[in-house]
Amino acid sequence: MDELINDPDDPVVDEKDVPSFNILEKKIKEIDNTIIIYRIFYFFSSRSYRFQLIKKDKMCMFDLPRDILENLSHDGDSSERDISRIIATNIENEDCWKDFQH
Repeated sequence: MDELINDPDDPVVDEKDVPSFNILEKKIKEIDNTIIIYRIFYFFSSRSYRFQLIKKDKMCMFDLPRDILENLSHDGDSSERDISRIIATNIENEDCWKDFQH
């Protein structure tokens, strides 16, 4: 897993560019309040966001499809369950957390 991704076709995006970012951030904080969302990338080819999370000296990365995040405002319950499951599966998986040097 690359710790840092530098690809002009898959740029870093701001929080404001991520649909339903506030809900996603809240879900992460509910699991572990010490986790920081370090960076977010948007992959045009797969229409998904990659989230880099940091906790102490470890980094976890996982992807969320854009359509799930967009659907939160239309189909909140189903999409919210999907997002909660994806986040929990990754954050609670020790294999996701790799050493990270700044």
